[in-house]
Amino acid sequence: MPGPRIAIVTDSPASLPEEVVEEHGIFVVPLQVIIGATSYDEGVDEGASPAMVAQALREFTPVSTSRPSPARMLEIYADIAEQGYEEIVSVHLSGEMSGTFDSALVASRTAVVPVHPVDSRQVGPATGYGAVAAAVAVASGASAAEAALAARQRAEASTSLFYVDTLEYLRRGGRVGAAAALLGGALAVKPLLRVSDGKIDSFEKVRTAGRALARLEEHAVQAADEQPVEVTVAHLASPERAEALAAKLAGRLDLVTPVRIAELGAVLGAHVGPGMVAVCVAPALEGAVAAASGPDSDDSPVE
Repeated sequence: MPGPRIAIVTDSPASLPEEVVEEHGIFVVPLQVIIGATSYDEGVDEGASPAMVAQALREFTPVSTSRPSPARMLEIYADIAEQGYEEIVSVHLSGEMSGTFDSALVASRTAVVPVHPVDSRQVGPATGYGAVAAAVAVASGASAAEAALAARQRAEASTSLFYVDTLEYLRRGGRVGAAAALLGGALAVKPLLRVSDGKIDSFEKVRTAGRALARLEEHAVQAADEQPVEVTVAHLASPERAEALAAKLAGRLDLVTPVRIAELGAVLGAHVGPGMVAVCVAPALEGAVAAASGPDSDDSPVE
């Protein structure tokens, strides 16, 4: 007999492209970004565009973000159950940086179907890569528990690195301490940051943006370790930097799909500010490696 129908849920900061969401049938829960006195659902309301967030930050308009409440998560799970799904795997950004996972965990206790909440301990594309791993596992016949494990393992094996022009926006959102932000500004250094055990960690400082991008490239190559990978280069209001980094990585990594270039969504963008460039390196899924090595593989370096 076929197993239960299993739905995969993630959040909008997972930064999944619309075509990937549709291909794998993933449900995306929007987080909210508040610009001035107006709240928007990311990915739903046009007002929550990355460009609007970048402009608001430049103009010192207050920008903040908000998680979905446990009650809202419970409604989403109920809606999914009404569509005939019998179990849910809910993959979310790090619980150290957002209350979204906690909302999912609280809602799972009273949901009408079993829910398996997953704290990816990551943010952005790395969380998305975990959700895709869960969807692929389910499509291959895995149980919900096995799919949740696949999501955790791929997210844990992924590397998220980023560069910001200033630590000020991370300081405003409480993601780094005031002393670190003040020191960075006083010394005019460009910090390189990474997600480590669910938190943002500063691991290298350089003097120029050009040097920062060069170091991101080297660290990404090191993270790939000559293994087949998928890569996303994300940015906020800095497409030229992102395209240059993506082109260099395309020539140095064993890619199973072209490097994806994406503008960071409004929620994450609110915390890093204009000029940010990030790179996420994720281990390729087994099926993707086989497809990429086949006769019809796509050698295009950058989408």
